[in-house]
Amino acid sequence: MTVRSDRGKRIFYRVAHALVLTPFKLLFRVRVHGREKVPRSGAFVVAPSHRSLMDIFFTAYITRRRIRFMAKQELFAKRFLAWLLTAGGGFPVDRGSADRAALRAAQQALEGGEPVAIFPEGTRNHGPEIGPLFDGAAYLAARLRVPVVPVAIGGSEEILPSGKVLPRLRRVVIVIGEPILPPHHDGRVRRREVAQMTEQLRVELQKCFDDALALAGAGSDA
Repeated sequence: MTVRSDRGKRIFYRVAHALVLTPFKLLFRVRVHGREKVPRSGAFVVAPSHRSLMDIFFTAYITRRRIRFMAKQELFAKRFLAWLLTAGGGFPVDRGSADRAALRAAQQALEGGEPVAIFPEGTRNHGPEIGPLFDGAAYLAARLRVPVVPVAIGGSEEILPSGKVLPRLRRVVIVIGEPILPPHHDGRVRRREVAQMTEQLRVELQKCFDDALALAGAGSDA
């Protein structure tokens, strides 16, 4: 990728960020709690809860920086949609296999100083309980020695439940947790430490999700 094309995609991202997120903020009365916890520079892993296809848009509210994210490979079959997703920070992942290419893309983005969003639940879940989580977010954070930022999105499941096409108006509250720092290591990422980091993430994300759901529910009739 040339510097010129990447600059164009960054400009597109800023424009799309404004055009999409501004009306979304009004329609869904989006509120963000804890934005000061998000690193202002450098790489980090964003670990959001996942209850709706719209969660990737809501995750973007936590920072004005471009957030890279994984999207299922099938969405990149059409040229324009592939360009749109790539311009928005996406890269393809084959969810049916251990996709090393997607992990390399995520690692390259982190090495380039960009934040990367990885849904640690793996796919859309239902209800108020978080987990169990996959180790991918913690593994990349430990390997690249960057923090993981838990992001809980309350209210999105009611906006666009699985199987529905038309969204419903519903208040969304985003609660950002304390960044989880990677363990110190000598260059070798140990499975036990990754598992411990994943469990720490699950606990923090659940706490934030409880708060986000309570706040979203409290404002649903406002």
